[in-house]
Amino acid sequence: MGKEPGNHREDVVGRANVEDTPELLAYYDELDNYHAGALWTVANKIEPWEPKSQSIPVVWRYADLREHVLRSVDLVTAEKAGRRVIYLNNPGRSDVSAAVGWLYAGLQVMNPGEDAAAHRHSASAIRFIMEGEGAFTVVDGHKMTLGENDFVLTPNGTWHEHGVEPTGTPCIWQDGLDIPFVNAMEAGFFEVHPDLTQAVGYAVDDTTKTWGNPGLTPANGKWSEAYSPMYKYEWLPTYEALLKYAACTDGSPYDGVLMEYVNPTSNGPVMQTMGASMQLLRASEHTKAHRHTGSYLYHVAKGEGHSIINGKRYDWREKDIFCVPSWAWHEHVNASDTDDACLFCLSDLPVMRAFNFYREQAFSDNNGYQPVSA
Repeated sequence: MGKEPGNHREDVVGRANVEDTPELLAYYDELDNYHAGALWTVANKIEPWEPKSQSIPVVWRYADLREHVLRSVDLVTAEKAGRRVIYLNNPGRSDVSAAVGWLYAGLQVMNPGEDAAAHRHSASAIRFIMEGEGAFTVVDGHKMTLGENDFVLTPNGTWHEHGVEPTGTPCIWQDGLDIPFVNAMEAGFFEVHPDLTQAVGYAVDDTTKTWGNPGLTPANGKWSEAYSPMYKYEWLPTYEALLKYAACTDGSPYDGVLMEYVNPTSNGPVMQTMGASMQLLRASEHTKAHRHTGSYLYHVAKGEGHSIINGKRYDWREKDIFCVPSWAWHEHVNASDTDDACLFCLSDLPVMRAFNFYREQAFSDNNGYQPVSA
């Protein structure tokens, strides 16, 4: 889809064009003995013209995975597994167990009365609730009740544990973490709480009640952490916000009606390495194609439709998860002509922005829509 560099000066300046000779090959071997190498032998690989993601587009269909996720309950206990999770493995990133780019994701299941030991780690994490009643998370002493499509933070370094109340039902949620990124930085630590659990020191759901009031902030509210103090973002207020925004905007031709989850104390991203958004596609809406740097993991919160990624169609429906790799052309289509569709997205956008790596490009041919291959 993209335009490849032509045969002009740029192909000579800054690009390697050296033919192997017996003398050069022997020279490379000599350098290798000293754990060194000639830059021109790898320059075209390590400095491409544009991003070339190892990840490939994938749709993980909930209807296919749900039975296997539930089966794990009979095969391994939450206690022995540590975390009973079926992770999403992108074929292009299987070496680091990533769903896309440097983002890990999995589906975790817990039965009523089960809970996982409290722990903390260098990786930041989110939970997006898929089904069930009675799920809860405790983060640094703050307990949160969780419902379908709620979005929950467990920032890096915070003690956290999850469980399902004895009166609840089997619960499944999506985990999303920056584990591959943290490991690439060689900065990963994991620690189990010495008591295996933590005391609840605040009113239940206090973070949402304190920080989740539109246009209002507590008079004595103080917060010094880089991540959001609002650990839980509930689905109904999120959906209502999208509907209100949709009533007064045409939205983006590339993303529909899109809103980002933010830290209420700074209006910045919820965490430093991972960001999240929710977008609404109006009935029959077909967004135009664009591409941008960063890795994007979509979770269908409502509706059904399809996305066209690098010229190929990928169908999705509620609770499916799909990914868009960095610098991949993509556009979204809502299949319903009577109802909206909503896509939750987990991304590494905060990293792209913080390091000035973010770049975006619109698809200019065919009125902004990609031709679709068979």
